[in-house]
Amino acid sequence: MLLYAATTNPGKLRDFARAAASAPSIRIEPLSGLAAIPAPPEDEPTFEANARFKAIYYSLRAPNLLVLADDSGLEVVALDGAPGVRSARFATDLAHPAPAEPDTPDNRNNAALLAALADVPEARRQARYRCSLALARDGQVLFTADGTVEGLILTAPRGTGGFGYDPLFFLPHLGRTMSELPPADRLALNHRGRAIEALLCRLAS
Repeated sequence: MLLYAATTNPGKLRDFARAAASAPSIRIEPLSGLAAIPAPPEDEPTFEANARFKAIYYSLRAPNLLVLADDSGLEVVALDGAPGVRSARFATDLAHPAPAEPDTPDNRNNAALLAALADVPEARRQARYRCSLALARDGQVLFTADGTVEGLILTAPRGTGGFGYDPLFFLPHLGRTMSELPPADRLALNHRGRAIEALLCRLAS
């Protein structure tokens, strides 16, 4: 079974590929020609609604194919669940200035998050990674799946692996951030890996 991932994000594509390796009967590949398709709006209020909308949108532009779409991000308790569905645009929403370090979207979002939590003590820096997946064909959603992982937000980044908020997302039971984990361990523990595993189990059954 061949699934086509509707994303150009290299980190997500790596996670999808690693997850598919555990299910020999299923392959996940990038959706061809994605760059030529206008991006859909991502203005739904929940991760699942955004994932479903994107899966439907792209599947209508790829007839007969199984199209996989996701929406994922970070929810911080002290920020009332923000950045949430706006995780990829958090710094832009706050008009946060470019950081002194290399000015990339991830670095800018991490700097904005640290600034938003500047006065929040460690005991109140609980956070959750969340991922929702939707699989659609010809405009019809066939399956959905979710994955979460709990952690804390540090006061400074640690590690060089992963992407997004991974350098700040600390796993207390391991004493490491997501960025400090080997790729295989990160996939097994992260929200996207858990969501993909749940989806593949549903497909296998």
